Amino acid sequence: QVQLVESGGGLVQAGGSLRLSCAASGRTFSSYNVGWFRQAPGKPREFVARIRASGGSTYYAGSVKGRFTISRDDGKNTVYLQMNSLKSEDTAVYYCAAARETAYSGSLYYTTVTEYDYWGQGTQVTVSS
Repeated sequence: QVQLVESGGGLVQAGGSLRLSCAASGRTFSSYNVGWFRQAPGKPREFVARIRASGGSTYYAGSVKGRFTISRDDGKNTVYLQMNSLKSEDTAVYYCAAARETAYSGSLYYTTVTEYDYWGQGTQVTVSS
């Protein structure tokens, strides 16, 4: 069982930066794939970025590539999402999610909601134009 707690959201002007944190409980966090998703009002939850457990490879949605960076510090059981050059369309509730690495993980991309087992409560990011 993993519990996830997001923090770092807030109000920022367009062009500004924020760093979100996702703190996890549990001793084996390093064996979990972690993703960030976001959900704007009236829209479905969408993939933002993910970082793999094995090797830490990263992947980003096209809308954030080059502006956002996902990283992890397994010693602190924390995954970060550095968001730069923020735009008004980045306004949403941001969620982190985790899925344990398994023998089948190599065939998964971890870019969809259904691939994750654990979710945080979300943190609001509002970008003013």
